[in-house]
Amino acid sequence: MKIGIGSDHNGFYLKEDIKKFLAGMEHEIVDYGCSSCDAVDYPDVAFEVAQAISEEKLDRGILICGTGIGVAIAAGKYPGIRAALCHDTYSAERAQLSNAAQIITMGAQIIGTELAKKVVEAYLNVKWAGGSERKVNKIIKKEKEILQQLQ
Repeated sequence: MKIGIGSDHNGFYLKEDIKKFLAGMEHEIVDYGCSSCDAVDYPDVAFEVAQAISEEKLDRGILICGTGIGVAIAAGKYPGIRAALCHDTYSAERAQLSNAAQIITMGAQIIGTELAKKVVEAYLNVKWAGGSERKVNKIIKKEKEILQQLQ
């Protein structure tokens, strides 16, 4: 699976730990930054990962900031993207199984490294098989309606 990962400066160390974990799982990883603890605005990274998923350059994405909230909001602004904040394995599974979320987000100031690895594993080990399809389709339909109104 081709996975994009990105963080702001608050999530840098957790991102690096997750990258190593993913490499051990033999996934292809694309790092969208940041590359140090120097200040980076989380929307910039979130938009890049969301765009790559929208363009089908990635299968899934993982975004990390201080709380995971900012990157979830930013990625979710990109048309067609469903980003889910996950700090437990059940939510990570349901993000994919019930919501077809292409991106999960986490907060480095909220979750520890070992639990974050379990969350990532839970998210990547399941594939959407149409669960809650009616609800997901309502979200997609509403987004298209809004985008048409804006044109």
